[in-house]
Amino acid sequence: MIDYLPIGLQLLAAAGLAFVILLLSTLLGRPRHSHTDLSPYECGIDPFEPAGKRYTVRFYMVAVLFILFDIETAFLYPWAMVFRDMGMTGFVEMAIFIAVLLVGFAYCWRRGALDWD
Repeated sequence: MIDYLPIGLQLLAAAGLAFVILLLSTLLGRPRHSHTDLSPYECGIDPFEPAGKRYTVRFYMVAVLFILFDIETAFLYPWAMVFRDMGMTGFVEMAIFIAVLLVGFAYCWRRGALDWD
């Protein structure tokens, strides 16, 4: 149990710091009484559309596909750093990974999921 003492102290310090910061911001922060501060836009322009506007499913599909292919590049960097150590096995594994992602990309492109109307 003594091995977990540093972790417990770290968590206690983090919780204490969060509490102190919230307390100080409540006590020292300037009060906001104006309802204009609650506007979703802070640039001074009145919003011309409701804040709860619905988006089409296409918007979310493009966002999810962007995240998916962005994560692909996140896996390519560490692989490139240890490419020589992994040898041919690592190359084949990454080639299969990229091939699967390219098949998925071609499928999304063919279905029109990337077309922005």
